[in-house]
Amino acid sequence: MVAAQRRTTTRDLRRGNRSVLLWTLYFDGPMSRQELGARTGLSLTTVSTVVVELLGEGLVVEAGTVDSDGGRPRILLRVDPGRRRVIGVDVGETRVRVGLYDLTMNERARADRPLEPGRHDAGPVVERILGGLDEVIAAAAVDRGDILGVGVAVSGVVERAGAGEGGALVHGQTFDWCAVPLGRMLREGTAAHPGTDLPLHIENGARTLGQAEMWFGAGRGADHAVIALIGSGVGAAVVADGGFYHGATSSAGEWGHTVVQVGGRRCRCGARGCLEAYAGAEGILDRYRQARRGRPMPGADEESALAALIAAAEDSTAARRVLDETAVYLGAGIANLVNLFNPRRIILGGWAGLLLGARLLPQIREAVAGQALRHPGERTSVELCRLGPDAVALGAATLPVERFLAAGGTVA
Repeated sequence: MVAAQRRTTTRDLRRGNRSVLLWTLYFDGPMSRQELGARTGLSLTTVSTVVVELLGEGLVVEAGTVDSDGGRPRILLRVDPGRRRVIGVDVGETRVRVGLYDLTMNERARADRPLEPGRHDAGPVVERILGGLDEVIAAAAVDRGDILGVGVAVSGVVERAGAGEGGALVHGQTFDWCAVPLGRMLREGTAAHPGTDLPLHIENGARTLGQAEMWFGAGRGADHAVIALIGSGVGAAVVADGGFYHGATSSAGEWGHTVVQVGGRRCRCGARGCLEAYAGAEGILDRYRQARRGRPMPGADEESALAALIAAAEDSTAARRVLDETAVYLGAGIANLVNLFNPRRIILGGWAGLLLGARLLPQIREAVAGQALRHPGERTSVELCRLGPDAVALGAATLPVERFLAAGGTVA
C-alpha cells in the first residue's frame, strides 16, 4: 500500500512538473531552460529532465538561441504548434461554425452550417456539428488521432453533475432545450466513425468567449473581469481571482436575463424587462421594426440588418433613437456588473457587441459612469474584445488545450 502511494505521488509530481513547464512555454515561450527554472521555481535538473522528455515526445521543439552572459548561447524552447490539432464549435442562433486550429490557435480550416431561423432542435444541430467536424478534418488533411479534442460552445446552462456517462446536459431556455444530452448525442455520432473517439468538452458560449479573451485578448493580465457576449441574445462570463465563477448549478453569467425595466418588453425566456429584450440583436431589431411602423426591414439576416440599422443612424432619427436607447440600457446593465462584481475590466464581444461597440462605446461608457457607484466605476475599464466575432469558436477550441496542458501533455 505504501509503495502504491509512493508510485502515485511520484507520477503526480512528474505530471505536475510537465504541466507547469508546458503552461509556461505555451503562454510565455520561447524560453531557455534557465528562464524556465527562474519562472517556475523548479530546479535546473528537474527542468532539464522534463524538457528531455517533452523534446523526445515532440511536444516541445527548439526555437533558436539567445546569447548568454559570457557563456555558450542558450537554446530557446517552445510548444510545437503543429504537433496536435484542436476543434472549436460555436452553436449560434443562425449557424453552427466549426474551426480546426493548431496549438497556437491559428485556424487551419473552417465550416459553416446554417440553421433555420427559430429552429434549434437538438437532432439537426448535432447533425450540423458532426458534418462540420468531417468537413474541417478533411479540409485540413489531419489524422483524427492527432486531434486533442472538440470544444463545443452552446447557449444556456451546461450541467455536468448528474449527467452520468452521457456527459453534459444543456438547459437552453431560448432554444427550448431542457436537459438535452448533447454530450451523449455527439459521442454516439463521433463514435460512428471507425477508430474515432474524439474527447468532447461542452461549455457555455459566453465562457468560451471569456476564456479566449483571457488567454489571448483584452482580458490578459486581469484577475477580475467580466466578458460580455452580445449576439441575438446576451450573456456574460465572470472572472474572479483569475478563475471563472460558475455558481451553484453552473448558471452564473445569465446577465441578459437581469431586469432593466420592470414590466417591460417580453423576453425570449418568457419574463418581462430583461436586458436581452433591449440590448440583444433580436430585441434591438424588433424595436427598430416597431419604430419603422411596418416598413420593410433592411438586411437578409440579423447581422446584415443590425449593420444596416447602424449605418442608417447617420440620417434616420428612428435608427438613431433606437441606438441611443440601446447605449443607455447597456450602460445600465454594465453598471450593475460594476456594482455587483467590482471587476477591473468589462469586455464587450460577440458579433453584435462588436458592431454596437464600434459606434456606441463612448455613449456606453458615459451611461456606465452615470449609473455605477463612483469608486468602483472609476476603476473599471469598458473595452471591446480583440479577437473578433469568431472568438466563441476559438475559445471552445481552448477547452481541449486546457485539459492537455493540465494533464502535462498527455491525452486525457
